[in-house]
Amino acid sequence: MTLWGSLGLLGASLATLGSNAGLYAVRTAGLPAHEIYGEEDFDAMLALPKRTVRTEDGVELAVREVGSALAPLTIVFVHGYCLRMQSWHLQMRHLQERWGKDVRMVFYDQRGHGESTAPRSKSCTIAQLGRDLGTVVDTVAPTGPVIVVGHSMGGMTTIALAAQRPELFDERIVGVGLLATTAAGLTKTGIGRNLENPVIDGFRHLARTAPGFVQYARGAAKAIIAPILRAASYGTVVSPKLVEFSDRMLAETSVLTIVNFLRTLELHDESAALPVLGQVPALVLCGDADMIIPFSGSEELAAALPDVELKRVRGAGHLVQLEFPEVVVGALDRLIQRGFAHDAGRRRAAIG
Repeated sequence: MTLWGSLGLLGASLATLGSNAGLYAVRTAGLPAHEIYGEEDFDAMLALPKRTVRTEDGVELAVREVGSALAPLTIVFVHGYCLRMQSWHLQMRHLQERWGKDVRMVFYDQRGHGESTAPRSKSCTIAQLGRDLGTVVDTVAPTGPVIVVGHSMGGMTTIALAAQRPELFDERIVGVGLLATTAAGLTKTGIGRNLENPVIDGFRHLARTAPGFVQYARGAAKAIIAPILRAASYGTVVSPKLVEFSDRMLAETSVLTIVNFLRTLELHDESAALPVLGQVPALVLCGDADMIIPFSGSEELAAALPDVELKRVRGAGHLVQLEFPEVVVGALDRLIQRGFAHDAGRRRAAIG
């Protein structure tokens, strides 16, 4: 495809998206918004000491943590596509209050996101993200029980880790939280089907041949597709400050990161790893207004896991951990209790 062909395709496809934007935005049109986070600092996590974990291919992942390395349980949080570690801010605050010294929480920015460095385009795959997660666990939590909690692409990352390193789920990992995620490609569900659109190929071609133009055009494109992105993020009317925060995370994500991960979101399939996840307690949680990962996808995921809590969050969109933090925290609280019990059972079995 030529550069001008890509530009023409991009323009036509964006026009189509723009005509559909009203359909997605109508859900919350005209409804009042209430500010409940006026004093909330969603970037408070950035005040924590930062360490860097270097991956096998030289990407530097930004990592922050809360709690002592001597805590009896470590939770590693893995954020989603076009987000960053701060997307877990509300969970960090509430779980720290509930569990104190008994739980250590580790947060990191996935490659190409937040403060982590930009990777080569060929490394922007779910499989590589799984290896990155393994490196984070090995480096930051080399001993003791671990729970991994992943949202969206972070959940896919968690499932990829199970495919690559099943021994971790035999010996170290005592629970998994899979929020608004799926084991197979997004084109099978929700508005993820829009990935099967020639505009994606046009973006990819422009990213390779004219990255400067893509970065320039992103501002104009955002004005067209922002209603779609916002409607996919939240199923209810939420705090304006919360909307600004999630919009900012998207706006600060490099367009090359956005483009480079699209193919893996479309094609990945880690379903074969589900029996490995089935060895540990699992939480599968999703909003029933999620247009990216419909709740039916979570039902299918949960059906493959024997020791699972399936939690349906009424009215929630894709950013369920921000929209209904108290529901997510409650479910994670139960997962932590189950993780402690699973670890205790392992220890008893080891003693014989």
